[in-house]
Amino acid sequence: MSDQAQAFRPMEGEYGGEALPTPAIAVTSIILSLGVLAIANGLMFAFIPLRLSAEGFSPTWAGSILTALAAGGMAACFLTGHLVRRVGHARVFMTLTAIIILSNAVIGMKTDPYLWLVARMLYGFAMNGLFIVAQSWLNDVLENDIRGRVLAIFYVTYVVALGVGSYGISYIDISGNTAPVIGVVFAAISIIPVGLTRLRPPPPPETASIALNLAWQVSPVGVAGMLAVGGLSVMVAGFAPIHAAATGLAQAEIALLMFAMPLGTILIQVPFGWLSDRMDRRYMMVAAGALVFFGGLLAARVDGGSIVMLLAVYMIWSGATETIFSLSSAHAGDRAQKKDLVSVSSTLLFAWSLSGFIIPGGTTILTAVVGTQAFMYVAIFVALLLVAFITWRIRIAEATPADETVDFAPLPAQAPLPAELAYEYEVEEEPVAVAQAN
Repeated sequence: MSDQAQAFRPMEGEYGGEALPTPAIAVTSIILSLGVLAIANGLMFAFIPLRLSAEGFSPTWAGSILTALAAGGMAACFLTGHLVRRVGHARVFMTLTAIIILSNAVIGMKTDPYLWLVARMLYGFAMNGLFIVAQSWLNDVLENDIRGRVLAIFYVTYVVALGVGSYGISYIDISGNTAPVIGVVFAAISIIPVGLTRLRPPPPPETASIALNLAWQVSPVGVAGMLAVGGLSVMVAGFAPIHAAATGLAQAEIALLMFAMPLGTILIQVPFGWLSDRMDRRYMMVAAGALVFFGGLLAARVDGGSIVMLLAVYMIWSGATETIFSLSSAHAGDRAQKKDLVSVSSTLLFAWSLSGFIIPGGTTILTAVVGTQAFMYVAIFVALLLVAFITWRIRIAEATPADETVDFAPLPAQAPLPAELAYEYEVEEEPVAVAQAN
């Protein structure tokens, strides 16, 4: 058997017989499903603020809908594990995808911000739950020597597909229901690869507790990073198209902007991750926070100017924001003991989700007062607080030696860590922690 074949966990025969190695194509099914779904998601992220703006609704409605999405995602942190324990990964995956289809269909029915708010809350719940299920499933079937590479492909595929979906809005008439219908179609297609997959189902997950005190003792910087990046990520990615629509950017220009932002995630994370594996990660977190700070200042300065400048600024700004997520995860993983990884991972996701609800919610209120550019000022303030805190921690705490760090893996903050399904597996009597993401 080749080394690559041995890298996959054996698949138990569903109808008896000898266990077979898990083929690479089976792992590809999950990556393909999320990639196809990301096209639908990116399209809807672009469509909603554009349609609301075209219909004359206040930008605060788009902000409120974004906050509702984050609230749904926070609920998924607590409920997804219970659902999987009842019916298994595959059934929950398809059920959550069906909820996304329902959400898109409701949006296509009529332009009603109240109805859309509920629909996007359901979407937030389903999408966060899907990532929890998908990542835990992949972590179960992948061995350590290939996990990092496969998860990196998984995250990059999702990010690129998200940008492709957003760019697709430039070819669609937003006055009709074409975009939601296309979203329904792509979401429905995404069920097929998982519905036909031969991946064996993982064992029932254990419950992972939320332990704020433990996580803070392990990595104050990791917790602070998650509390910052949850709101920053949702806010920058969500309010950028809202502000662009409010300031009169053309539909094609907004589509191009939303295509460029995910690409910035890849461009910034890879070099920052490489450097963070060779020095104290907190220095790279300070650098990423500083980029977010100056990115916010530049975004305000070039607002209404050249589209080329806007693309460059938002690409770096968004990429630096997302990079804080992966660096925070890796820093906490450096310092956590294996027995604490589950609780620490769950607590980090809770901090990310809580921030993703509170900060955009507060920004929506500010938007009603100072306008849609409020998210730039909030991002500047949050980034400044984070940089100040990490700098203070560096001064009072010892650095983690480079040879004691875990391997860095690129992670978009739109694809958060598994929480209740982030648990340890017994492989040859050695506990394997989930997530190179840690």
